[in-house]
Amino acid sequence: MLYRGYLSLVDRLPLPSLRTQKIIAFLTILTQGGIAVTGSVVRVTASGLGCPTWPQCFPGSLVPVGVSSGVNTLHQVVEFGNRLLTFVVVAAAAAIVLAVTRARRRKEVVAWAWVMPAGTVLQAIIGGITVLAGLAWWTVAIHLLASMLMVWLAVVLYAKVSEPDDGVVVQVLPRPLRWLTVLSGVALSVVLVLGTMVTGAGPHAGDKSAEDPVPRLDLDITNLVHLHAEALVGYLALLIGLTFAVYAVHAPRAVTLRLKVVLALVVVQAGIGLVQFWTDVPAVLVIMHVAGAGLCTAATSAVWAAGRVRTTEPAPEPVAA
Repeated sequence: MLYRGYLSLVDRLPLPSLRTQKIIAFLTILTQGGIAVTGSVVRVTASGLGCPTWPQCFPGSLVPVGVSSGVNTLHQVVEFGNRLLTFVVVAAAAAIVLAVTRARRRKEVVAWAWVMPAGTVLQAIIGGITVLAGLAWWTVAIHLLASMLMVWLAVVLYAKVSEPDDGVVVQVLPRPLRWLTVLSGVALSVVLVLGTMVTGAGPHAGDKSAEDPVPRLDLDITNLVHLHAEALVGYLALLIGLTFAVYAVHAPRAVTLRLKVVLALVVVQAGIGLVQFWTDVPAVLVIMHVAGAGLCTAATSAVWAAGRVRTTEPAPEPVAA
């Protein structure tokens, strides 16, 4: 009964076209990735504890209190501004749920859409725990990794929204190559985890308080950087092998083009990482590196999604493994 009431309310909204649904789904990707980038701005400006508690900014106040708090006013503005952007992420997540529900899309699409608001709420809670834990490196790492996961899921949602509801599922890539795509995603996950560990041992803790220093990862950062770089080489090698394989089986242009984009992004991302290491990790490159991580995640997810699609076109002849 509650669900029927919900549908009755949603039906009062204008019927969104497929183009509108795709635009909202794309905005969902942008907001999920964008909040990770603005989070990196908070970190490199040492504003992570600009609002030292959660869900309030200061005890007894939902907003910054200015100089009376003893906390740098700029840090308060940066951290509070990032918290406000959460509402933009929530708005995009809610909009895609309403759009696909109003359009009466298939159950699969509606289920994927609901992942966005659910994941955003979970991310907000993780962010609160990060603040309450004093920006402990492992909480910051989980916060970023959750953002990258949300980017991956948002890209898959976009692919699902773009497919026709009355189509049939077609296996575009042979199963071994599909699994190789999965392995590339796993390799990316390892790169991201090691990247958060490098950050945890690096100079940008998110706060510079001398009285209550931020808990950091007590490992040699040079060794961590080398591990991170070696994992990236493995990830890149898998992508190169996958590229040769999809050309060998004459995969559709949608797959080969996405792989080219991923390869280009990974090379650029590696270059940014090298320059970071050689120049003592300047703040602007940290922000660019986080943005690059989001782009690589989105592009790898797009490759995975392109391997199995729903279409109304006749299924092509199966390609041999």
